[in-house]
Parts: sequence; C-alpha cells; structure tokens
Amino acid sequence: MRHANSMKPPGWLSYRLHFGGQRHIVHMKVNKHLLSRHLPVFTYTDQGALVEDQPFVQNDCYYHGYVEGDPESLVAVSTYFGGFQGIIQTNDIVYEIEPERLSTTFEHLIYKTSSEETQFPPMRCGLTDEEIARQLKLRESVSYTLKQSAYESWWTHKMFLELAVVVDYNRYLHIKSNTSNVHNEVCLVVNYVNNLLQSLNIYVILMGIEIWTEGNSIPIDTIKGLLAGFCQWKKSGFNNRLPHDAANILVKKGYGIDLGLAYAGTICNIQYNCGVTSFMSDNLCDIAFIVSHEIGHILGMSHDGKKCECGHKTCIMFAKQSSTTKFSNCSYAQFMDTVAKQKCLYLSSNTENMFTLTVCGNGVVEEGEECDCGALHLCIKDPCWQSNCTLTPGAACAFGLCCKDCQITPSGNVRRKEENACDLPEWCNGISHHCPEDVYVQDGIPCLGGGYCYEKRCNNCEEQCKKIFGKEAKSANQSCYTKVNTRGDRFGHCGIHDSTYVRCNISDILCGRVQCDDVTEIPLLQDHSTVHWTHFNNVTCWGIDYHLGMAIPDIGEVKDGTQCGAEHICIQRKCVPMSLLVSDCSPETCNMKGVCNNRHHCHCNYEWDPPNCLQDGDGGKRIAKEKEDVPTSPLE
Repeated sequence: MRHANSMKPPGWLSYRLHFGGQRHIVHMKVNKHLLSRHLPVFTYTDQGALVEDQPFVQNDCYYHGYVEGDPESLVAVSTYFGGFQGIIQTNDIVYEIEPERLSTTFEHLIYKTSSEETQFPPMRCGLTDEEIARQLKLRESVSYTLKQSAYESWWTHKMFLELAVVVDYNRYLHIKSNTSNVHNEVCLVVNYVNNLLQSLNIYVILMGIEIWTEGNSIPIDTIKGLLAGFCQWKKSGFNNRLPHDAANILVKKGYGIDLGLAYAGTICNIQYNCGVTSFMSDNLCDIAFIVSHEIGHILGMSHDGKKCECGHKTCIMFAKQSSTTKFSNCSYAQFMDTVAKQKCLYLSSNTENMFTLTVCGNGVVEEGEECDCGALHLCIKDPCWQSNCTLTPGAACAFGLCCKDCQITPSGNVRRKEENACDLPEWCNGISHHCPEDVYVQDGIPCLGGGYCYEKRCNNCEEQCKKIFGKEAKSANQSCYTKVNTRGDRFGHCGIHDSTYVRCNISDILCGRVQCDDVTEIPLLQDHSTVHWTHFNNVTCWGIDYHLGMAIPDIGEVKDGTQCGAEHICIQRKCVPMSLLVSDCSPETCNMKGVCNNRHHCHCNYEWDPPNCLQDGDGGKRIAKEKEDVPTSPLE
C-alpha cells in the first residue's frame, strides 16, 4: 500500500493498492457523523448487572470513499487497530482488507469475499408476503397508525438515521469475548451501511451498542420469535436509555435460508422499529448488506418485483442475498412515500456535537481546558499551548478570531467582514478572544433598490434570474408567474405537501417559482435538474424544475423576503404584508444614525454610541440590553 499523489480537496486521502490483478487508487475521507458524541457501550457483569462504558474513539478512525475510475464503487475502512480494516467494493466484486500481522512495512491483505452465487440453497430475507400481512394485522390490533407530517422540503436536507445495535452472546463468544473487537466490528459494519444508505441522502449515526456478555436476554430459537421478543425486550428499558430511530440485533445463529427479518414501514415507531440480522460467517460485507436490507424494510421498502431496476442484476431490496450498492426505482418511491409522513429523520442530534469525548488532544476545548489544538504533532509548534491543554505562562489565549500571538486583539479590529448588503461587520472588543456574535440587518429593511433584507440575505427575482441564467437575464413578465405557477407541477407551484405540488393562489403567484426572460446562457445544473421554456402570447418564460428526491437546495424557488407587491414580501411561498415583521426598533429609534439589527437593537454608525446613537462615542462598540453592556460592532 502506498500513499498516492492526488488533486482531491482537503480532507481526502488517496492510496495506491494492488488487488484483483491490477493497481487501483482509493480515495477516502473521515466519516465525521458515524458515532454519537458519547457513544455508550452496554455490557453485563457476571451477576447480571448492567454496565455502561463510553470508550474514547478518535475522530479519524472510520473512513469512507471510492475507487478511482468506478463511480459506483464503495470503500468503508477503519484504522481502529492500526492499518486499514474494512471493505472495498468495485466492479461488482467485494474485497476485504486487513493489516498483515507483524508487518513492519504497512503491508495489508486484500482478498475477494465469497459470492452469493455459490450458495445453495440461495439465502433470503424472511419478510415474505405472508409475514407482511401478519405484521399489518398485528399493528392494526394495537391501533398503530402512521402520523401525518406537515414537514415540507425534506429532500433538500440530509437525513440522519439514529441506529442502535445489539450483539448476541454467541457472536460475543465468537469474537473471543473481546468487547473492543465487537465495538470495532459493529462500527465497521455501520460505516458500510452508511455508505449504502447515502444514496437516499441518509446518514447513519451509531447511537450505542449493547453486548450480551453473560448470555442472551431473550430466546433466539426462531427468527420470527426473535424479532417479536427483541421488540418486546426493547420496551423493558432499552428504549429509554438509548434513543434511536431503528434498532438491529446481530445474532450468530442460522435460521435455514432466512438471513434477516424486520417490521415493515416502522421507522420513527419506537414499538416496532426492530430488525434482526442472522449470520454465521465473518464476512462483514454480508452482515452490512443484511442490516441495510432490513433497515430498508423499516424505511417502508418491500422486496423488488420484476419491474424494479437499478442498473444492476439485482438491487439491495432483492428478496435473496446479493452484493450490490443500489436501491431500485421501486425502493425510492416506497421510501419517499414513508418518509414524507415522518419527521424523526430530520430531528437528529446536533451533528456538531458528535464524536468527541472529554479528553485533552481531541481538538475541542472542553470543561477544565483552556485550549486544545489537537494531536501532539499538530500542537508541538504552538507557542500558546501546553501538553495538558492549559495556556503557556504569559499567554492570554490560544485560539479565536480575536487572538493573535497568544494575546487578545485590541478593540477596533474588524474580524468578520460583512458578506452582503444585509450583513453587518463584527469587531473585536478587546476583552474576549472570540469574535462577537454574528449579527445582521433586521428583516424588512430595504436593500439593493427594490429588495428587502430577510435572514441576512437581500433577495429579489432580478438578481435570482441573473444567478441562474447569467448577467443578461431578468425577471419575466407577471403573466409568466400567473401562467406557470398556477399549474401545480414541478415547473410551477407554491410548495409540496404530502408529495403533491400545490398550485399557487393568484395572490401568491410571485412567491412560487422564479420565472426569467432575456436568457442567453443555459446553466449547468446538478442532480438531473431540468431547464424549461414556456412561450405563449408572445411572452417567453424560463425556469428550472425541482422534484421529489433531489438532494440539493432549490435555487429556483422564490426566496423568502422577495418583494411581491407594495409593502408585501414572500414568506413560505405566501405573499404577506410587511407589517407581520414586528419590531420595536426602527430608523427613528436609532435617530437616523444607525440601522436596526436582527436582535432589534441599534447598530450605530461610526463615532456614535448605543443604545440610540445620540451621543458621541468610540464607534458604537456596545449596545444596551437588559441593563448590561453587550459587545457589538461599529458601522463606518
């Protein structure tokens, strides 16, 4: 294995590997969202008492990526024990990689895993049509319902599936009763599952692991009995101590030709969001595939029929075991139908709070620390830092936009310049090494001759058309907005509700999708976007579509804050009066010598002091708020 030179962006690593009879270049980066911040691992004492541990895991242990030249390849590896261990899938062939023991030259073993085509009889998922019918009848008996959600535009954002994993006693014994090895194996599997589910724009977060170290807590004799028992066992306390969207139990036991089982369409339902993965081998790819398949069922996907395709011989939701990386068109449709009615996948734990435990050297300043620049090799030349995460003698700070040469920057130095006409600059206050809170112009203040500031942006259709179609473009005639946005399709609408495009009311046509004219450039768009052209009554309208399943922000919707009439602006695709933007701050409040900011306080011009910009001062570096001085920034 050799490190390869690469033009990849920062954060990517590239290695040159030789396997399958040829050389390959593998590109990969750290999977930062894989583990919850304080990842709990539950085990049991020989007396049956539950023990919770939170082992420290460095934030650069698990990687995912691809093989150069194969856009459908997947790479999921770990450096947990030194070297690379994990899975490489390319050209429909799966390889496992692990370090060569006792090697002094970073050598690795890469070997092809066994193919499902050699299995007889072929292994399958246990969720048959009969089992689905039985599950539906069971859930009806306990008044199970899918809750409708008014949540819109889910497809523009990442979704986070919080996964809990339980490992049975047999598997624990098989891995030589070593909880560290079990921990690493589970993380490797979930890392690969995360790769497979990212095509749905889902990021899997491992919330916790429970290992049955002193015997199985429930009978595992039959796969159906295990699934029912697992869900019932979760209710006894597991659901309360470990929040999750889905749970899977890994058991080392064979159930004939059945590899897994799950309750269908139960995501977000804590009673039934359970899956079972049965395996006898040590093939991590097989384990990850079964887990992904059963999560697919929990997400509402059924087995692929004859008309389901994904560009491969089989897809992930094929009833029999296979090694593929793609979900079918049928799976996407069923997934979107289920998720459009649920909210839990958007309500993930804050991803910024993931991964790191309180430990000096993890790059995060935590309780009891004055500074933490990361690993030793990153900090050794830092003159402000000591190895115990405290400041060196004489140092006042070690980081922050208002820290320079280990000292707090004097008052008056600009640290965050304004980004646009609706932003405000922030200045160091001479007291803190942190830059002051990011503030911006109050919503509703005019900007750029015809627009209004809204949430730090100055939006208007003229500028939006130029950004999409080039500098010659302009907003189209109002008749375009009437014609297109009352259609209620992917080219013209006022939002999407329960997978249905909503026609714009006449009063809201200017708040639907932006319509442009004088177009001379066709933009290069992402993710199978479509440019559409409408011509009627000698009027030309240009726009772009947006539809279910797209994983990028919608640049063609009229942005909130855009003017839609005299003293009216668009908010959430409705044309509403500006009087709805209530504030007790106005230009008169600031005596015409400043501007109101988003905190509804005066941001005074240079040489005028808050709170009302009446007195001469040192540049308005403070504003009054609830009888205390709060640092802010001056305008010049």
